[in-house]
Amino acid sequence: MTLSLTYKLFREHLVEGELGLGNEIGLKIDQTLTQDATGTMAYLQFEALGLSKVMTELSVSYVDHNLLQSGFENMDDHVFLQSVAAKYGIYYSRPGNGICHQVHLERFGIPGKTLLGSDSHTPTNGGLGMLAIGAGGLDVAMAMGGHPFYLKMPKVVGIKLQGRLQPWVSAKDVILEILRQLTVKGGVGKIIEYFGEGIASLSVPERATITNMGAELGAMTSIFPSDERTKEYLSLQKRVHVWKSLQADENAYYDEKLEIDLSSLEPLVACPQSPDNVHTVREYEGMPVQQVLIGSCTNSSFKDLTIVASVLKDKHVHPHTTMAVNPGSKQVYENIAANGALTHFIMAGARMLEAGCGGCIGMGSAPGTNVNSVRTFNRNFPGRSGTPNDNVYLVSPEVAAATALNGVLTDPRRLGSYPKISWPELHIDDSQILPPPRDASSVEIIRGPNIKPLPYNERFPTRFEKEVIIKVGDNISTDTIMKAGAKVLPLRSNIPAMAEYVFEPLDPSFARLAKEKKGGIIVAGANYGQGSSREHAALAPMYLGIKAVIAKNFARIHKDNLVNVGILPLEFVNEWDYEKVEKGDVLFLDDVREQVTQEIPITTITITNKTKNTLIATKLDLSPRQRKYVLTGGLLNYVREKNILKEPKEPN
Repeated sequence: MTLSLTYKLFREHLVEGELGLGNEIGLKIDQTLTQDATGTMAYLQFEALGLSKVMTELSVSYVDHNLLQSGFENMDDHVFLQSVAAKYGIYYSRPGNGICHQVHLERFGIPGKTLLGSDSHTPTNGGLGMLAIGAGGLDVAMAMGGHPFYLKMPKVVGIKLQGRLQPWVSAKDVILEILRQLTVKGGVGKIIEYFGEGIASLSVPERATITNMGAELGAMTSIFPSDERTKEYLSLQKRVHVWKSLQADENAYYDEKLEIDLSSLEPLVACPQSPDNVHTVREYEGMPVQQVLIGSCTNSSFKDLTIVASVLKDKHVHPHTTMAVNPGSKQVYENIAANGALTHFIMAGARMLEAGCGGCIGMGSAPGTNVNSVRTFNRNFPGRSGTPNDNVYLVSPEVAAATALNGVLTDPRRLGSYPKISWPELHIDDSQILPPPRDASSVEIIRGPNIKPLPYNERFPTRFEKEVIIKVGDNISTDTIMKAGAKVLPLRSNIPAMAEYVFEPLDPSFARLAKEKKGGIIVAGANYGQGSSREHAALAPMYLGIKAVIAKNFARIHKDNLVNVGILPLEFVNEWDYEKVEKGDVLFLDDVREQVTQEIPITTITITNKTKNTLIATKLDLSPRQRKYVLTGGLLNYVREKNILKEPKEPN
């Protein structure tokens, strides 16, 4: 059988299991990345493993989310992260050096390597030909300890790109079109691989935009081949020595296929409140826009910002519209300063912000009441911006620039000739990336008062009777379960404090009820836990005593996170049973341990609804390995009991 690039990289990194659709396999992880919103917990978990250093080829700790220092918590955690990095052999990217995915693409990504990151947009580096996967922090901690990353072998979807993008149509429009066709659930259980003659016209930053928002499809990751355009980019980064050619076989086999004609696309917009609510800009043209934001790990590259600055040159942002810019990295900032683009931004009236995530995670730049906010970001889930009932529209940098000038949503094709952008010889300064010392024996880890001990779960009970604390609908994101923003994210290393905000956007009484009832059960619709990889959306409910989540189905990373903390993820066998369960119903599960212990792919577990005197059929779809994690109360408990990670022996 002719092989896809994905299959080739899986085969090269396979350490456990057999390649085959649906089989559980273990992959060797070459590189890891963390960011500060998830990294503090990941490193507390790594410490709990008892190892003296990381076992990967490369691990990097980035600070890019919690840059606002309105209290002591964020800076304290940055000091903690820097000391942990020095202690355990990890590179440390300082605050202001940039967004993890952009910086990793620039300075560390290597075609053909595996990358596991505690951020759902880790697949950004698939634009460089990496097998880059987002995961929960504990999975990343285990990978840093040399443990394989386990997953079910997904379907590989081949998307053939034909033709060439027309002027004013961008890579953002490519992924928005794919989201329009496949929806936010269309990539679940799949990897997206791009091929076809159309890819040769796309630069690495453009490819990275597409792979970045593959996360919004629910896909495990997305990947492009490594070709001459990849070599060109690595040459600009003065890292051409790591380049190698990586391609799928000619006429490679894919489980599913889709074709996109690049030349037929036009500017698109994802309307509130989902990335797959996609329409043409023409349909909404003329809509008043009071805020335009440029940046995020999707569209903050040198190319993106230079295009926008070229549009703004010698013009001014509309007086009824505010505009702000978050460059993706210090490197981008320095080079738009060198080529004059920064001056164009400033003279046009744009606000220049830090090289970081900023408004994408509700960390500043929250829109006002009833404001239409147009952003080059990747997510517009309800309230993610920091404002309840927000109106966030996702667009390309070209659409954002045209809109900022006119004060209304504008098709950029009205602007005339498309700017010609040439890459200069980049100024590269890695002084804000701190390598670990050769001898870390004298390094002390510094912990501020907000860093609390890791919460541990108890062994899973034989039976339990618990109340449904909340019932939610389809496509509930981790932003809704455990919101981000300037108020809550500083508590990321303090689970007792963070747990007070679980489900706050939907039901502010959730935490109080869970504590009063001594735990409970969550009932959910389809695609539960989509979006961010933050394991706090599992850790905080576990701390509150949640024993099980019963859903129509789960997003991959969140399901793994539930298993890792010892919460039972059950799925309705019959969707009509979802309609029959209500908040406040008391559910009884008997002989649970015995049923979870069964080492079969899918176990049927019958639940008694004691309130309504009815039975509910559910299924447990977990591997034998995952079942052991649940039974012991989570992965950390299992590691401590079995002592499965050991220091490698020094050579004689």
